Parts: sequence; structure tokens; C-alpha cells
Amino acid sequence: MSGGPIILWFRNDLRVADHPALRAAMDAGVPVVPVFIWAPEEEAPWAPGAASRWWLHHSLEALARSLERKGSRLILRRGPTLSSLRKLIKETGARSVFWSRRYEPAVIARDKKVKAALKADGIEARSFNANLLHEPWTVATRKGDPYQVFTPYWKACLAGGEPEAPLPAPRSLPAPARWPTSHGLGDLDLLPRIDWAEGLREAWSPGEAGADAELRRFLAEPLRQYPEDRDRPDRLGTSRLSPHLHFGEVSPRTVWEAARDRAEAEGGAWGKADESWRRQLVWREFAHHLLFHFPHTPDRPLRPEFKAFPWSRDAAAFRAWRRGRTGVPLVDAGMRELWATGWMHNRARMVVASYLVKDLLIPWTEGARWFWDTLVDADLANNTLGWQWTAGCGADAAPFFRIFNPYTQGARFDPDGAYVRRWVPELADLDTRHLHAPHEAPPDIREAANVRLGETYPEPLVDHALARDEALAAYEIVRSQRH
Repeated sequence: MSGGPIILWFRNDLRVADHPALRAAMDAGVPVVPVFIWAPEEEAPWAPGAASRWWLHHSLEALARSLERKGSRLILRRGPTLSSLRKLIKETGARSVFWSRRYEPAVIARDKKVKAALKADGIEARSFNANLLHEPWTVATRKGDPYQVFTPYWKACLAGGEPEAPLPAPRSLPAPARWPTSHGLGDLDLLPRIDWAEGLREAWSPGEAGADAELRRFLAEPLRQYPEDRDRPDRLGTSRLSPHLHFGEVSPRTVWEAARDRAEAEGGAWGKADESWRRQLVWREFAHHLLFHFPHTPDRPLRPEFKAFPWSRDAAAFRAWRRGRTGVPLVDAGMRELWATGWMHNRARMVVASYLVKDLLIPWTEGARWFWDTLVDADLANNTLGWQWTAGCGADAAPFFRIFNPYTQGARFDPDGAYVRRWVPELADLDTRHLHAPHEAPPDIREAANVRLGETYPEPLVDHALARDEALAAYEIVRSQRH
């Protein structure tokens, strides 16, 4: 290829290993100009939230260092995207723009316009799959329809065979003779003006190296215990790769192959554990499959009869839920972990979501918006699937009448109370037998542990048994819409 460099437009693919667009640009034998364009308004109504922007800042910082070590650099620009690309093309003499595909509805619409405009300008515009094992349109039922139940989707993915091997990172990148100008990272204004991110800094290392370290930690031992430990918020039993996967700091092909190879090398129970974990990785694929085929679902239920659900609008209860002040220890622990670290264990996510939707009868969309702003792994596909699953209104959803008892969930999955004691320290001295339901503890037991309901720790917002009955009564209205 001749006629100028290739612009490599980075998005949620902030890595250099297993990067098909980067490999294609390298294979062309011309200089490569890496660029990131910050245009959050083009992703409305789901522009990145505050925790995502914090992560993005540090991930871009890490990517820039990685590119510099390879003789290149990262050019930063602000949107609009199309005009920014056109300016870069003019400044560099580029004749091609390569990028990795994304699957959110607003981004798909934007990318189609960008590709059409660039081609009309005489510019080669090519997109690549970098962040999924199976793109949404590649898996379908025998009738050609999208899947709405996970298990047959999982089997169809397995029937397609193993994914291709991940691509190695290049040792160096060919640089242009003259670099275009770049904004400073601070000019993108991604970090909060008031620093609330100390807990995020302690918990995470954004970037490709951080993703590799997290993967190696998981493969060293937790993978073997994954089927037993993945539901235990008191243990470090999950991969914690979700934000790294969302920002493309590691590819699904890389983690799939690494887990498979580790299990094959160890044998025995590792094989079952590997299958259990890779099944969860395919749940991520399923979420993108659903979002692509049902793009209305971030705001509206997949099952239309749920539009009739009689939701509550209790602002005070919603505020207490957000702050981790519900009077339900496992719920409060999860919400405080989220606020402190930008992440929450998946079992806790299910319990806090069920509590919001079914105990408080607050719309799942309100919870989804709060998660969107506070999670470092906020992913539109996964967030939508998770909340609609819990609310019973989505694909392969838990039935609405499956209502988690948050007290027994705590006793079952945090049996020693380590998780609650870490995140709800005002209950730390309460004996384990009463820790997950302090309102049921005898007054002298609470007094001995310095737990005073309504003072040091809240009374429960609702009586769970009564709330369950109210939720089921509300569900009857939904059921009546089917007939």
C-alpha cells in the first residue's frame, strides 16, 4: 500500500496485543498514526459515567506509554469524530482509517455515518472485530432469529469451534515523518474535579499491564476454585477482568486461550472450573448479542407486558439504597463496595438489584443508571442484561417471583461475615449468627456490639415478607397483560 500513513482509531480496544486493526495496519507496511477521539456526546444517552471516565483516563495514559516504548505515540483529539478524523487525514496525508467495532446502538449509528463519509471522501475505512469471540450477527437459531435463551446460545457458540489464536503484540510501530498535534490527556477532562477516587486507585491498575497481572493472579489458583468461590463475595474468587475486557485492555481470545491452556495443563478439576468460567465469558457475548438485536432494551423491557408494572417512586428509599443505608447488611455492603471501588461482586449485584426492584419496587432503569455512573466496568450490554434479568423482563430472565431473601443470601454466601464486616464496619462486633439480620437480634446482643438501630445502623427500610407479597401482587398486573 502507498499514499500515506494509516490512522488507527482507538476506542474500547486500548491495547497492542491481539489487536486485528493494528495488525492489519502493520501489514500494510506504512506509518501508523494511533489516535483516540473523545466525543462522549456521540454516545448519548449513554455517554460514559464518572467511574468509567476515571478508568479511561488511566487506561489512555497506560496505552500512551506502551506506544512510546514501541517508537510511536498516541494522538488525542476531541470530537466531533468525523471532523477530527478529516483534520487528521489532512494533516498527515493518510489514505486509510482502521478501527475496532463497537456494538452500542448510538455508536453503531455514528460509525456507519463516519464510514460512509470517509469512503465518499475517497478514504479507505475498515473496521475489525477486536472485543468479542462471536459478533452478534454470526450466531443465530435455525430459523435465523437471535437467541433469547442462554443455554442454546452457549451450545451454538461451542459448536462453532475454538476461537482463533490471539495475535502477538508488535515489537515496534512505524512512525510518520511528522506527527500531528495532540491534546494533553488532562485536556479531555476525564478525572473528577473533586477527587473521590482514592478507593479506585487502591483497587485497580487500569491498562494492559494491569489486565495481564489480574489474569495471571486468577489463573494461578482462583480459577481452580471458581465453581465454588464465584458466588462468595468474601473471597477473591473471580477474575476481576470485567473492566479490563470492557476497555479492551485484554481480548476475550487471550483470556479464553489462557484459561483453556491452564486447565489442560493441570487436568482434573481444573477442566470443570475452566468450563464454568468460560461459560461466564460467553454470558458477556450473549449480552452483546441481545443489545445488538434489541437496541431498545437499555431503556425499555424486552418483554413489553412489563411496561404496565406499577413501580414506586420513593426518592428517599432510592437515596438510602444508593448510600448503602437500607438496614440490610448484604445490600449495604455491596453498595458501599461499589461506591468505594467502582466495582461489586456479582452475587452482591444480584442481591442489591433484586432488593431495589422487588423489595422497594423501584424501576430497574433507575438502578441501571446508578450502576452506569458508578461502575468502572459499566458496559451497556452487560448492565442491561443484568438488570433486565433481575427484573424478570428480559431474555432468559429469572422469573419475577424469584425474589431473593437478602438476609438468607448473606448467611449463605458470606457465612463468616467477612464481607459485611469489611464494608459495614459499624456491625463488625455483632456475632455472626445475627450479623446478616441485626434487626432480629435480641436487644442485649445488639447493645453489647454497640449496634443501635436507627442510630449507629438503620432500621430496615421495609419488612421483606410484606414487600415480597406486595411485589407479587404488582406482578399480577403484569401477568394480566398477557391475556
